[in-house]
Amino acid sequence: MRLTRFILLAAAAASFVGAARAADERPATPMSEADARRFLGQASFGPTDASVATVRASGRAAWLASQFTRADSDFSGVAWVDPDSSKGCPAGAPATCKRDNYSLFPVQVQFFANAVNQPDQLRQRAALALSEILVVSGNVIKLPNAMAQYQRIFLRNAFGNFRDVLREVTLSPAMGRFLNMANNDKPNPAKGIEPNENYAREVLQLFSIGLWELNPDGSQKLDAKGQPIPSYDQETVEGFAHVFTGWTYAPRPGATRNRFGNPSYYDQPMIAFDDHHDKGSKRLLNGVVLPAGGTAQADLEAAIDNIFNHPNVGPFIGRQLIQQLVTANPSPAYVQRVAQAFNGTTTASFSPTGTVQRKPRGDMKAVLSAILLDPEALTAQDANRFGKLREPILQLTHLLRALGGTSDGVWLRSQSAALGQTVYSPASVFNFFPPDYDLPGDATLDGPAFGVFNASAAFKLSGVLQTLLSGKPVAPDTTVPGATGTGIDLSRWQALAATPATLVAEINRVMFAGRASAALQSALLKAAQIAPDTKPLDRAKAALFLAAMSPEYLVEN
Repeated sequence: MRLTRFILLAAAAASFVGAARAADERPATPMSEADARRFLGQASFGPTDASVATVRASGRAAWLASQFTRADSDFSGVAWVDPDSSKGCPAGAPATCKRDNYSLFPVQVQFFANAVNQPDQLRQRAALALSEILVVSGNVIKLPNAMAQYQRIFLRNAFGNFRDVLREVTLSPAMGRFLNMANNDKPNPAKGIEPNENYAREVLQLFSIGLWELNPDGSQKLDAKGQPIPSYDQETVEGFAHVFTGWTYAPRPGATRNRFGNPSYYDQPMIAFDDHHDKGSKRLLNGVVLPAGGTAQADLEAAIDNIFNHPNVGPFIGRQLIQQLVTANPSPAYVQRVAQAFNGTTTASFSPTGTVQRKPRGDMKAVLSAILLDPEALTAQDANRFGKLREPILQLTHLLRALGGTSDGVWLRSQSAALGQTVYSPASVFNFFPPDYDLPGDATLDGPAFGVFNASAAFKLSGVLQTLLSGKPVAPDTTVPGATGTGIDLSRWQALAATPATLVAEINRVMFAGRASAALQSALLKAAQIAPDTKPLDRAKAALFLAAMSPEYLVEN
């Protein structure tokens, strides 16, 4: 893929110091290790020797089926905090009080610990993808338990139905705070009150259908003049804004009053007060008009249905999930196949009565299966367009898992932030990077992760890798209970370095799924031979560093 020129320049400047869809049945013969590693690079936070062996033995579809049954790893050790953050830490509190109770530190650390160590890899990976589409940012939601509750929506529904995702996000108090739906009151001209449009606008533009009418393959529909057709207008935004009136935070435990305008509380969905809900008619998508007199609950359910059933949702959300998991520039045919899965697909199985089984619209298991088992995911159909730059989170987790490293999440959290991706804290509702961010130097291709990974980040990555590949683990943070630190045991790589060609072959197998180019393998061999044979650890470190900084590694093909 033509994503390499930009990274190559940055990597060169940083010097080192010191094809058919998988069958549903168990395969007659194990798949190749390269195919298993490629698949796990898309469906997990990175392959391990154990996960590769499982996929090779059972096949992709069976691995997915197994992942669909795993419980989520959740967020452990995230304390409940009084939602009135103005109370802060009392006098005499430990120095870590603010970090542990009034920042996202505990949630972010747990995210990385889970991503590296826990077995529910697909659920976590899908949840991260959804969180980068339906965004709430820690720049506003600073309480760790509040963010944990929001992220649980995606963990809980990663294998559920997208309608439930939309509904739970809409009623999430974190989203209510972030995009101003909480305490959104009905119109009152005498007081100058008009419903807030923030959530109404973003749920359409970013979370469901996008700005333009789409064909099933994700391309824009055009009018008679060849111009794209807007998928909604200002009147539609106003209609949804009026739908989303009358909702406030649930009462806090022990509260003596329950009223519209309750103070913030993040552990329960928002609740409705019909006397603050606009009872007028409301125009929604596709000319649908909600009749006057509806309750806040009835209007919200009708609005969610109206959005969920819009034909844009399948290609709009499907394409972004493909970008998150597989490739930045999926072909229209790929998008259409995933959209068809979203829309509801007939299966080959039959019920005892002989009727054909049909997966419902929005079934996330069907969508994820369609994405990860598609021929375009298994084998690049167009090498010039296929692939994606790994975002910083995945640069770190993939390398650590591939090389057999361990981490408690603490150091990975800080290094991801240094690389421009502070977990759960994007700069705005538009995520760390928009899905249509242009590839530097080629505006015809999308390169979303380039929105955060630039020349500066490449230099910082070289420092991160020098620490990670130093041969010495990052010591545990003694202020974090149970901390174990982060590290990669380089002893086996040191042993392999006695024969540089063997070292390069193993790097190619583990990090590149056996697909490193001849030119890169030659460069790795030369790097491994710079140090004398009396210093095998230096040889291993040099080769591993160059491999991890190479465009062929950073750009996942």
